[in-house]
Amino acid sequence: MKRFKQGMVPLLASLMLVLAACGNNSNADENNNAAGSTSSGSDGEVSAAAAPVKLSWWHSMSGAGEKAINQIVSDFNASQTGIEVEAVYQGKYDESLNKLKASIGSNSGPDLIQVYEIGSKFMIDSKMITPVQQFIDQDGFDLSGLEPNIIRYYTIDDKLNAMPFNTSNPILYYNKDAFKAAGLDPENPPKTFEEFEAAAKALSKDGKAGATIAIYGWFMEQLFANQNADYVNNGNGRDAAATESLLASDAGVSTLEWWKKMVDDKVVANLGRDTDDTDSAFAAGQVAMTLNSTASLRNMVEAAGGKFEVGTGFLPKPASAKDGGVIVGGASLYIMNNKPEAQQKAAWEFIKYVASPEVQAKWSVSTGYFPINKAAYEQQVLKDNMVKYPQFQTAVDQLHASSASAATSGAVMGVFPEARQIVEGAIEEALNGQKEPKQALEDAGKQITEKIGQYNATVK
Repeated sequence: MKRFKQGMVPLLASLMLVLAACGNNSNADENNNAAGSTSSGSDGEVSAAAAPVKLSWWHSMSGAGEKAINQIVSDFNASQTGIEVEAVYQGKYDESLNKLKASIGSNSGPDLIQVYEIGSKFMIDSKMITPVQQFIDQDGFDLSGLEPNIIRYYTIDDKLNAMPFNTSNPILYYNKDAFKAAGLDPENPPKTFEEFEAAAKALSKDGKAGATIAIYGWFMEQLFANQNADYVNNGNGRDAAATESLLASDAGVSTLEWWKKMVDDKVVANLGRDTDDTDSAFAAGQVAMTLNSTASLRNMVEAAGGKFEVGTGFLPKPASAKDGGVIVGGASLYIMNNKPEAQQKAAWEFIKYVASPEVQAKWSVSTGYFPINKAAYEQQVLKDNMVKYPQFQTAVDQLHASSASAATSGAVMGVFPEARQIVEGAIEEALNGQKEPKQALEDAGKQITEKIGQYNATVK
């Protein structure tokens, strides 16, 4: 998952009043025609004989991600004549979402938008979207070919609201050469908190820490899920709207105490919130273990530059944790409901194209994100990439090994971006010795619970 600064949901109460007026004008009829159909008629179906249906796709991918998106769009537009997609970069996730809010009540917004995973509840509550489930049901679209542990995240109230697009999870990165030098087995990375701490001690020398973990709220969320512990109440916000943060639960307190002890013992370096800083320290050989997204794998391997061999392992969990797993990160694609029926149908046709094995294989190779389509692994381009970057198999295995539960499906709350910032502040307070871990998490949990209450009061 790419790391972005958060600050979403300002003036939510007034926003919801506007959104309620927008309504949902989608009453799409069944449409089984593929993109580029030559049919025409009065029901809004795409016609190749007429001018193509033009779609605006707002996204937040820069660098290699944007290049890959532009290639997907170019290939799709060339593959048929009924739909023409334009990809428009709108800045990082928060920036794009704020622009979407600003477009409400006008025709300047997109037909399709990429939104980060922690914006899921906000998008549903906003009433701005037509859930993709509507088109899935109309088409009889088979979801069984898609990764179930990815689909689970975006399925809320038994509906798939958005199609997953760029998906990642966190893994352990380690320096195999440093492991050998420290007398550790380079083919057996630490799997538990206890093993991680022992390895960090063995890798630390001359006053330099052997590992580092960025102060990133996403990691805390993942370490909860890896213990099969819910992050908020009401079934992690999936049985009913969450009303309380569970941040100061036993899972949270024991995790932060483990983290702080390693920092205090100077075996884990505290380099702050930015994963770029922990990545740089790892690439330079200054530390031998760190955590980051699977989407960073190619960059991590290439940054090592052959100086050492990069190994990967599952995200560690306490030895006592028997169940659990990781939550997917990344973003998904939403169809906006304030657009004509023909455009919504066209957006769905494009989404089906994006979700195809061929496109997903190329997307994964180009960006490092998971393919959401299981058949993508049969594509030669992805097979070749897995040979070139065998470390990625760890991420695939970890995804498949994650148990299906509310914890691993991910928490759902409308103030998630703000909550993530609050959690990062609490981790900082604990690691810097300003508060004991339990107190820091209790105080942060109260803030999050209060913000959840304020948000829920605006949702009707």
